[in-house]
Amino acid sequence: MRKLAATLGICVAFGWLSTLAAGEQVMLETFDNSPESRWEFFADTVMGGVSTGQVSFAQENGSGYARLTGNVSTENRGGFIQFRTELTEKPSINTKGVRFISRGNDQTYYVHLRTSGTVLPWQYYQASFEVTQQWAEVRIPFSAFKASGSMLRSEPRAGSIKSIGIVAYGRDHQAEVDVQEIGFY
Repeated sequence: MRKLAATLGICVAFGWLSTLAAGEQVMLETFDNSPESRWEFFADTVMGGVSTGQVSFAQENGSGYARLTGNVSTENRGGFIQFRTELTEKPSINTKGVRFISRGNDQTYYVHLRTSGTVLPWQYYQASFEVTQQWAEVRIPFSAFKASGSMLRSEPRAGSIKSIGIVAYGRDHQAEVDVQEIGFY
């Protein structure tokens, strides 16, 4: 019996180490269990813009997802809608990037990260991604994120991330982007 327990312990330990070596994935959200209590919708109206939209939460084939829809307008110095959550736990310093599953209306969207260094409301780190009408995994390394201004570090540090958002940004268009799960790798 002890030999079996020792063998199982070694197998468990080996499996754990190989998971870390392959790039551990840390799930932040699967959009089940009241995601509306964790995610907020924001639009450029907070600064005088006229974009409109909403985030809604639904189920498909037993999996939850978030849907961002709306009209992005650059009128009146605006140009964004987003849904965002504050992180209750920071990713580990070994985290390499953001991972999520998404689909949409064949357009470009953005991930915004805010960190302990983004103290002003207009500061963030941004990376783009493309969506098609089919669900697809997206991985964006932190090195692909660009700072919104010269006062920020060139690249976000994993251990300092405070929030993550999915954003329709920068041009006049109809937005529709779904996110099924989101986390880090």
